[in-house]
This record gives sequence, C-alpha cells and structure tokens, in this order.
Amino acid sequence: MTCDRLVCANCAAPVSEGRCPVCRASRERLQQQEGVLGALTPAALLVLLVALVAVAVLARSFAG
Repeated sequence: MTCDRLVCANCAAPVSEGRCPVCRASRERLQQQEGVLGALTPAALLVLLVALVAVAVLARSFAG
C-alpha cells in the first residue's frame, strides 16, 4: 500500500505530505513495510508478468 491516497485522521491532510507527527510516523511505517516489490506500480508488475510469460513460451518452443 502506498500513502499517496491516504488521509490523516489527525490533520485531514494527505499522509504523503507529512504535515503532522502522525502523518510522518504513518509514512515511515508504510515505507518500512514496502519491501522489494512494494515500490513497483501495478503497471510495472503487469509488464514483469508479461515478460515472464513470454520467456516461458520461448523456452518451451526451443525445448521441443
């Protein structure tokens, strides 16, 4: 999950702006939980999936 669309319950501002201590703490916690694939957008994940399927199809055609 990203903090792009989250709204802080404390100050009613977007969490991504980090206006209050609650926003900054939430933003920090989300960034720590992201991991390696958390920073990828859904479009990038789709491109990776299509590339993986293409490699699998090519590998199967060369194996037979």
